[in-house]
Amino acid sequence: MADAKPSHAPQSRPAPDGATGVLVLASGDVLWGRGFGAEGQAAGEVCFHTAMTGYQEIMTDPSFAGQIITFTFPHIGNVGANPDDVEADEPHALGMIVREDPTGPSNFRAVEHLDGWMKRHTRIGLAGIDTRALTRRIRGGGAPNGVIAHSASGTFDVDFLLGLARAWPGLEGMDLAKQVTRETHGTWGDDGAGGVWRLGFGYGASTSLGTNGEEDDTSDPSVPSEVEGQDAGGRPHVVAIDYGSKHNIFRSLVAAGAKVSVVPAEASYDTIMALEPDGIFLSNGPGDPAATGEYAVPVIRQLLDTGKPMFGICLGHQLLGLAVGARTTKMFQGHRGANHPVKRLSDGAVEITSMNHGFAVERESLPANARETHVSLFDGSNAGLELTDRPAFSVQYHPEASPGPQDSFYLFERFVSDLRR
Repeated sequence: MADAKPSHAPQSRPAPDGATGVLVLASGDVLWGRGFGAEGQAAGEVCFHTAMTGYQEIMTDPSFAGQIITFTFPHIGNVGANPDDVEADEPHALGMIVREDPTGPSNFRAVEHLDGWMKRHTRIGLAGIDTRALTRRIRGGGAPNGVIAHSASGTFDVDFLLGLARAWPGLEGMDLAKQVTRETHGTWGDDGAGGVWRLGFGYGASTSLGTNGEEDDTSDPSVPSEVEGQDAGGRPHVVAIDYGSKHNIFRSLVAAGAKVSVVPAEASYDTIMALEPDGIFLSNGPGDPAATGEYAVPVIRQLLDTGKPMFGICLGHQLLGLAVGARTTKMFQGHRGANHPVKRLSDGAVEITSMNHGFAVERESLPANARETHVSLFDGSNAGLELTDRPAFSVQYHPEASPGPQDSFYLFERFVSDLRR
């Protein structure tokens, strides 16, 4: 079957020969392809991601809840799947759209085929799509709502799928943090596997980050993790609010020398302060920050008033902005990739970063006590801020990578260093 091109005839009809999958956009465009992974259908926002590696990390990133990912790199699936390359206990992206059919695994770390991994996690894949054309459409017209569907029989009710696509409300105004956050408080890494990953060793608490993200074996895995506050080994205690965090954020905090406790997105001020934190971390997550902010912002404001250091990433950055009086807005197409250049305004240095967001803090709405620290060199949008009257800072990008470059690991060290003062 030839690679699918958009058509403008939404109606119930047999699929073209060989088609077992379809993407139906709310506009009426129908893109036929070859389904893989789980059978079924899912409605969400269709976006594109430019990373050349890390499709498991991307699919399991909770920030992708409610989204269908178009991968611009054509060879997705060729390294298979394994239990280490995940950023949550299950995938949160609804499905993936790719150019080529996933091939058999060709990597010594693979334990299963991507197709099997997708089936096991009930996620839908669609191959044989002209992803270049779809990406250009998103760039020109914004991220559309759509439905991805897979049926081995090749039978689809296109009118029904179109109705689902048009009925899906979109991410604006949607609070998804409640759907992806953990339900209870817990301590990260108390199983001895809280640090960053190393070839041949996996995840280990004995790994810490040195200069520029280099790994040093300096931390002590025997340090107890049950004591609230700064523990017997001198590790400062970070309480992380989980709005949909990636695991590698917690790993990076541990590797930078912190003890980490994680609380749900709706944790109260009293619950957080009862853990005796030295500092507060605001995680990434999906959905509209203004919607999540209805319950998150009042708590963040109370935490800021304690004077304890605070660090936010992605959604956490946006929530910190809202907490100090700034505004957020839905972006036209968003930023999703592992090669986004960001300029650090303090010294002009350029960091190559991993990004995944569809909302942004409006620069012109920042109050007098909030200073812009980073800007995107792709479109000039805000990528970081810090407060001038309290020890709080945040970035729009993902310094923990997974996938992506490690230029920005220093931010975790900066935060943990602030806690030791």
